[in-house]
Amino acid sequence: MIDKTKAWLKERILIDKNKSSEIIEKALKEPIPKHMKNWFYAIGATPLLLFLFQIITGILLTFYYVPSPEGAYESVRHITQDIQMGFWIRGLHRWASNFMLIAMMLHIVRVFFTRGYRKPRELNWIIGILMLITTLGLCFTGYSLVFNQLSYWAATVGTNMIKELPLVGETILRFLRGGTEVTGNTITRFYNLHMGLLPTILFVLIVVHIVFVRIHGVSKLEEHEESYPFYPEHFYHTIVIVLFLLITLSALTVILPPGIGEPANPSVTPPHIKPEWYFFAVYSILKIFPLRIGIYLLIAVLIVATFWPFIDEYMQARLPKIKINYWVGSLVIILFLIFTVVEIIVT
Repeated sequence: MIDKTKAWLKERILIDKNKSSEIIEKALKEPIPKHMKNWFYAIGATPLLLFLFQIITGILLTFYYVPSPEGAYESVRHITQDIQMGFWIRGLHRWASNFMLIAMMLHIVRVFFTRGYRKPRELNWIIGILMLITTLGLCFTGYSLVFNQLSYWAATVGTNMIKELPLVGETILRFLRGGTEVTGNTITRFYNLHMGLLPTILFVLIVVHIVFVRIHGVSKLEEHEESYPFYPEHFYHTIVIVLFLLITLSALTVILPPGIGEPANPSVTPPHIKPEWYFFAVYSILKIFPLRIGIYLLIAVLIVATFWPFIDEYMQARLPKIKINYWVGSLVIILFLIFTVVEIIVT
């Protein structure tokens, strides 16, 4: 019976066994530059695995979450306090989103300082920036779904910023809110974005990103540089880091379980409303500058970040002795840390 089943499947799934084995062997033996034995180079796969983890926990949460003004907060409270292991699933989902964002930022920092965006990898850098923006969108829509005071007013302030975008700001604002104010339509639209559109966009970007990595290789071998096969050492590095992260996530979920806060009250504005930590730098900039100027400044930074491979190539041709990526990268990291730490202290 088993042999007949195998024969039936083999006849209908036309796969060249020799060719498949050759592709797998080539992928496992792909030459990796010796300098990538450093553990910092193994975090590239971490965001992908955390994204898959987010999908699993997110689907489990949808069994109880109710995307409506009347049911959102109560369903989150029900998941957290009444459902067996509900706090665990919600906590894993929350902490994994933070770790996914941190891992993605670290990966971008590593690529930036090692100039891993150089020809022919410019498009993959742009895709990486789009992935970061999409992930931030997932984080923003995610914590807004709790519909407590923090999430309600964060959604209000966040969408107000969008209104300042030139030409399309008002249109995008109405689309996201489902009107002029944050209402039940806003929760429904945020839920659809968080569960449908944004994860789909991120999945497509990840697939394209991985395809480009496979086409170009994980890194460029310098002349006379030694190499080692992808499997087993580099593969095991990735596995160890992922296991470490999952253990940390579990510990954080138990030690710092997610709270629910106070229910959203549109008629009462809290004295101190701040976004999540990953928006602290943006929040600080918008406090320093007038809103419109701050928005334009952030757009300019985003454009420079997106097309940095071409800017760096232009600068390197004119200033070959100066590693402009070191200076720019260090400045951005220092400013990000200063703004973030200051907001944490002020909190």
